[in-house]
Amino acid sequence: MDYKNTVNLLETPFPMRGDLARREPDMLNKWKDRYQKLRQITKGRDKFILHDGPPYANGDIHIGHAVNKILKDIIIRSKTIAGFDAPYVPGWDCHGLPIELSIEKEFGKNLDPKIFRQKCREFAERHIDAQRRDFIRLGILGDWYNPYKTMNFATEADIVRSLGEIYNNGFIFRGVKPVHWCIDCSSALAEAEVEYQDKISPMIYVKFNLNKQQNHPKYNTLFEGKLALFSDKVNAVIWTTTPWTLPANQAICLGSDIEYSLVYFQDEYLILATKLIKNVLGEDAVFEVVATEIGLNLEKLLFIHPFYDKVVSIILGEHVTTDSGTGLVHTAPAHGHEDYIVGLKYNLDLHNPVGDDGKFIANTMFLAGLTVWQANNEVINLLKARSRLLKSGQLEHSYPHCWRHKTPLIFRTTAQWFISMDKLGHQHQFTL
Repeated sequence: MDYKNTVNLLETPFPMRGDLARREPDMLNKWKDRYQKLRQITKGRDKFILHDGPPYANGDIHIGHAVNKILKDIIIRSKTIAGFDAPYVPGWDCHGLPIELSIEKEFGKNLDPKIFRQKCREFAERHIDAQRRDFIRLGILGDWYNPYKTMNFATEADIVRSLGEIYNNGFIFRGVKPVHWCIDCSSALAEAEVEYQDKISPMIYVKFNLNKQQNHPKYNTLFEGKLALFSDKVNAVIWTTTPWTLPANQAICLGSDIEYSLVYFQDEYLILATKLIKNVLGEDAVFEVVATEIGLNLEKLLFIHPFYDKVVSIILGEHVTTDSGTGLVHTAPAHGHEDYIVGLKYNLDLHNPVGDDGKFIANTMFLAGLTVWQANNEVINLLKARSRLLKSGQLEHSYPHCWRHKTPLIFRTTAQWFISMDKLGHQHQFTL
């Protein structure tokens, strides 16, 4: 029996073979004028505008580009069918470090600035042409030969005009803020440029000795009077996986409602979060809890930096937890976002001792000229020499890395210009 005669199949004009290599040019030619015809057909209808967040003009398109553009095309087509005039003007982002790095790799770092910028423009234009060709082949309808490009002189001029309006209305100010910094790029990275990979870091528990010259109003009564009684041997213990940030320490941060204990251990008295005593000292450690206090009562208590001639204060922060560490957080506003926020509240010094190249600046005592990674061991040696190291080890944890160089990032405060989003300026309507 011939079984094909027993199956009812539809008859279609589709060929048996795809023969895409021959048929694709015909399809592209038919699509070529379709966008402009749609503009004529839908002229006068209510507008639906979908702004295209532009892809970067750097490299071939990938699956992420395809998904992005196809989803936008679905929206545009559906709105057109629904009765709107839905134009689609694609765009490209033509500025940024990846383009500059590509030109530096090809032509070196000593190009004349004018030639360098021209090379960057040519690089971006080449990649726009390549990406446009592939987007058209995906069947995306749009005004492909009249796109917006951030490097168009008219666009750049409009950006400057807009910035001038923003400045004139009081929204721009200069300040400092810690950012993800790549030592290899010598540049700040946006959150989208940060990748997280496992990294092994040094883990240290550091003792800050109590400052005997206190002006704390409750000093003589804290920890049931034991703090003043044993002041020569009292230490606040912090935990960190970035020893290199200790030169920038400005405070020790506690949780206001966390209970802290004065613990007698190996002939000295340690201040630790009660819940974390055994985590720090070990399950088999022999110790005695002498007295307890909540963090709120310890605010403004003074301690001495472990290797600098500097007094630091106890402050309070909502980010302090008892999930790990000691419950006392080493606070360096120059090297961490939460530290920066609490540092603003307490008006702490935001000085950053680390340069663009990841090395400590010349006036940094003990560490001048060292990279932050070299400084880790040096800081540990300084702590050991001064008997300020309670214990140390290593920790494997998720750590931010540069998406370009795949190398670990650091947090460092840099001077930057900001556009304020939380003030009203002069209530002026912006115009171009």
